[in-house]
Amino acid sequence: MFENLDAWEVLVILLLALIVFGEKLPNVISDGVRMLRNLRNMARNATGDLSKELGTDISLEDLNPKTFLRKHILSEEEEANLRKPLEGLLNDVKRDVQGIGDELKSTASNLDHRTPIQSADSAGSGSTGTGSGPTDGGGSAPNRFADAT
Repeated sequence: MFENLDAWEVLVILLLALIVFGEKLPNVISDGVRMLRNLRNMARNATGDLSKELGTDISLEDLNPKTFLRKHILSEEEEANLRKPLEGLLNDVKRDVQGIGDELKSTASNLDHRTPIQSADSAGSGSTGTGSGPTDGGGSAPNRFADAT
């Protein structure tokens, strides 16, 4: 319970308890121990009563709903039958996601290898960067977005 506390921390906690409770500290400790015993007995009685009512042996760990269903209500065969449709659905979703991922990768690789569109003027002139821009006369660049409107 106190594995994370080092000896100095335990000593400080004991000194604080002594300061806060003073001479009543032994009574407080005995009351705390008595309360823990009562809680343990209540938990044992509750699991015993629950075991008697359900007709099966139950421990505190079995009170988790998933564990309880697996251990006491469903057999392994019934659990497998319940999982089959879900596993099939999961496999279908995985295949769909994998297909979408493959399509995205192929589209991205196609976009990476695509060459930029050049105008007729700059494609033939070898563009040395000396004033042969698209606004310098000699024709206009083709409108690449004409189809989009």
